[in-house]
Amino acid sequence: MMLPKPFTRTSLLGMAAGVGIAWSSAMQPLQAATDVALVSGAFRRSIPVKEIEHLAETGEAIGLLGDLLELSKQDPQEVSQMLNQSLELPLVLTSRLINTRIGEAILRRVARIIYPIYTPEVEVSVPAIRAGVISGLQSEDGLTAVSFLKGYPNAFMAVNLPALFGVIEKAESIAGLVQFFSDSPLDGLKEAQP
Repeated sequence: MMLPKPFTRTSLLGMAAGVGIAWSSAMQPLQAATDVALVSGAFRRSIPVKEIEHLAETGEAIGLLGDLLELSKQDPQEVSQMLNQSLELPLVLTSRLINTRIGEAILRRVARIIYPIYTPEVEVSVPAIRAGVISGLQSEDGLTAVSFLKGYPNAFMAVNLPALFGVIEKAESIAGLVQFFSDSPLDGLKEAQP
């Protein structure tokens, strides 16, 4: 009768890694965002993620989120649709992309807008955003605002409002520029050519 070979160090490490991966993939994140803090200078208001989830599920805004939507004259149904809008991206490709230099640069820019409130350093905020994106992509609904928050590994996520509005303004001006050129202002030049 042949006795099995004793376990080698490599086989034990491989088995431990396999068990660890299986265990970690079966577990939900231990900590997810519980509050989203809107920050503008000294101003800071926190919205519980539960209120955001409620709005996404029902289309009804409650609590501070309801007050903010009412003050800004936003339709809760439209905001609910936006919160539920899903990005269907391939997990492996996205994971590879956000770990490249270009992906890192994009995440660093996003980290100026979204970051853990008590540790806004890039060394902390970039991995937190990366974790939120990957975890959100793994959810059954795909990457949505709510699935991102559920996968964000910090209890308090800050949103820098001036930085966010600056990006929105740039995006609108870029969209306006693209619209200007796509509305055929050069057609007159094409016709005038000899």
